[in-house]
Parts: sequence; structure tokens; C-alpha cells
Amino acid sequence: MSSQQTKYFDLHINGIGYLNRIREVAPTEGSPFLSVNIAALRGSVDKAEYTHFECVVSGKEAQEIVRRLKPAVESDLKVLFGFTLSDLTTESFTYKKGDRAGETGVSLKSRLLRVTWAKVDGQSFYKRQEAAA
Repeated sequence: MSSQQTKYFDLHINGIGYLNRIREVAPTEGSPFLSVNIAALRGSVDKAEYTHFECVVSGKEAQEIVRRLKPAVESDLKVLFGFTLSDLTTESFTYKKGDRAGETGVSLKSRLLRVTWAKVDGQSFYKRQEAAA
């Protein structure tokens, strides 16, 4: 009898951004999960632009770090961090308010796998230890 192991293709996104909107979500169906919004930096450092991701925090270590950072985010401190995302998907929605009311928008959704480092208001908060080879 042979056992076959499922194989996957991984698509990872590594970046730097600001951590926002940390919340515990308890859906009526399914398991509760930790969710965050990331404003990822891109482009020239002189004129950076942002790409926003809605993420489910899936790595156990990432969940622990994000929960430790929650008080800083809730106190409106700037939390800049390095991250790894996976499983990028899109979801369309219709703007309900504002100048874009009635227009279709797109939300980027992903899983936050890893936090590599974090700074709170410019002060080092966390740096991931690399695994020994």
C-alpha cells in the first residue's frame, strides 16, 4: 500500500507595511479566527504608495505576535512590520457610501503566515529568530 502526500504550489508575498484593525472574528458558522488589515508599502521610498490586504492570521507564531501588538494598534501607535502572506484572492464589493457609492471595488484577501520583525513608533518590538540549520 502506498501513501501519497498531497503537494501544493506556494505563492508567498513578502513585504513591509503597517498593521491595522486587529480583531477576533466569531462567525455564526465555522471556527473563530484572528483578522488584520495590512497597509503594505510599495513604490519609491520618497513617495510610497499603499496596497491594503485583509488577512486571516494563520501562523501560530504570527497569531501570538499580532495579539501582543494589539494594544499598540488600538492606542493608535504606528506598528510597522515585515510579513509573509500566502493564498492571495480577490473579492468584489459595492461601495455603500461616499464619492464612490454604487461603484464596484476589489478587496485583496490573504493569509498572514509570518511576522519577521515589528517596530512600534520606531522602537524595535520583535525580531524573528531564524531556525537553526
